[in-house]
Amino acid sequence: MLHDWPELIKLISGHMRTLRGGAPETMKAFSAMAVSASAGGALDAKTKELMALAIGVATRCDDCIAFHVKGALQQGATREEIMETLAMSIYMGAGPSVMYASHAIDAYTGFTQTETPSTP
Repeated sequence: MLHDWPELIKLISGHMRTLRGGAPETMKAFSAMAVSASAGGALDAKTKELMALAIGVATRCDDCIAFHVKGALQQGATREEIMETLAMSIYMGAGPSVMYASHAIDAYTGFTQTETPSTP
């Protein structure tokens, strides 16, 4: 595995808390934009997470990949939906996106292998 993706999210989240403390107005505005862009409308939350994943791959952002693979899974995305999303990101981002699509597959594996079944 390239990264421990769940651990990467924990690390990044800690840094983001520090950033929110150091640049509160900017981060408040960014968070408001995220909430607004993610809100329901013509596109459902799963579709928006898959779009964000494709953009994260195309722009070569491992941190984005981590958050949006996790978000897509939380919204019910299947492996097949993630793979089709990665195909579109490769198409739009060319060769470098192929390399980062492999990061997204690794993230998917990292998150699905660390999940523990819920007990009744």
